Amino acid sequence: MEEEDNYVEYVPVAKRRALTAQMILQRRGNISALEDELEKSKLAEAKPSLLVKASQLKRDQPEISQTEQIVQQEKEMIEHLSDKKTLMSVRELAKGITYTEPLLTGWKPPLPIRKMSRKECDAIRKQWHIIVDGEKIPPPIKHFKDMRFPEPILKMLKAKGIVQPTPIQVQGLPVILTGRDMIGIAFTGSGKTLVFVLPLIMIALQEEIMMPIMPGEGPVGLIVCPSRELARQTYEVVEEFLIPMRAAGYPELRPLLCIGGVDMRSQLEVVKKGVHIVVATPGRLKDMLAKKKMSLDNCRYLTLDEADRLVDLGFEDDIREVFDHFKAQRQTLLFSATMPTKIQNFARSALVKPVTVNVGRAGAANLDVIQEVEYVKQEAKIVYLLECLQKTPPPVLVFCENKADVDDIHEYLLLKGVEAVAVHGGKDQEEREILFSSSEHPGKFKLARRMSCLATKWRRWNGTIFVNQGVHVVRASSKDSEAWKG
Repeated sequence: MEEEDNYVEYVPVAKRRALTAQMILQRRGNISALEDELEKSKLAEAKPSLLVKASQLKRDQPEISQTEQIVQQEKEMIEHLSDKKTLMSVRELAKGITYTEPLLTGWKPPLPIRKMSRKECDAIRKQWHIIVDGEKIPPPIKHFKDMRFPEPILKMLKAKGIVQPTPIQVQGLPVILTGRDMIGIAFTGSGKTLVFVLPLIMIALQEEIMMPIMPGEGPVGLIVCPSRELARQTYEVVEEFLIPMRAAGYPELRPLLCIGGVDMRSQLEVVKKGVHIVVATPGRLKDMLAKKKMSLDNCRYLTLDEADRLVDLGFEDDIREVFDHFKAQRQTLLFSATMPTKIQNFARSALVKPVTVNVGRAGAANLDVIQEVEYVKQEAKIVYLLECLQKTPPPVLVFCENKADVDDIHEYLLLKGVEAVAVHGGKDQEEREILFSSSEHPGKFKLARRMSCLATKWRRWNGTIFVNQGVHVVRASSKDSEAWKG
């Protein structure tokens, strides 16, 4: 039995040799794996990772202050903008077309004004706080009559209570009437709209007299606005001056409001008759041009209202597509209350010998508006807003960060018994127009999504504005109907 317990199974010689060879190979494999690991670790020590490299580079680089970082970012932005040349069409870029001389018109000021010395011109600009920059700047004109506008326009200005030009009009109107490209910077309520509307009417009238526009042709001039509300208000200003001219026997000039949210068929009916002046938003204008419903072949006058918003990233592609439809040189005007230096420099490089007219510091707050800042905790904002509304008589405008906030605050105010209406981009155009009509909703509180281009042109406003972004409460009670900048 003992022999059976100590029994060891016999392994043939061939099998034993195979097992021995396998063991030897395993030992060699482990050694080679260790050697490979050692080599890899040596390589890792010799070749540091990207994270190690990045940390080393940061250590080696000198410390950059926050101001220097901002300057560097602005430089990169300007380089990026200058590469894209947003204010030039693809055709002009591809063929290397550059315009060296501005489009001159037949307009000339009266002889006494033309004979004014540079010293006299500078004295008037100093008196009106006008800062100008450019070559061969036309002299400022202090009276509308000397600008040689037709009698119906002068009567309409008088009927509206506009007896004397504002500073931006004193210098801006002569610049545009002579056909020069212009960058206009002035605070809201300074009369910028008239600066580009009146010369456009004169140019359209001149073209109609020389060669009447045939059905399907036009426009002669184009005004591009960033929002539908601003476009509608600009269109109303154009119509106000065209009606008395038509009544006085001048040739009929047909304007067109080209905005989204409205049936395109009604707009196409005006185009089929032949249109002289188009006030548009980028989206609808791009659609009509892409569908070949309208042509810019004869367009020689272009205005970008709130230009810094239009040239901004949100509208850059749309504006560039619109520019692709221009076939010849045009007079280009850029207007805004807040024109950053980087956008000015970029625009100046794309315009032809532009004249910059600056009334007041660009981006400065309007001195006619009282601004109060209240620091409120996030969770207490809406309750504090209700307290403010209870103490403030209508009209009141509340600005919010996004559409959802508008709807939430609107619902909250309605639940609390506050009569309020809400407006933002998600509303239908018809609903937006009704909400903006003061006759439809007298004495109500209005809530809007944050849109500076809308706020700058809120007409007939003499109330209080609240900005629901945490801390900012603006109480605006200005005598000027367009005197505040949201």
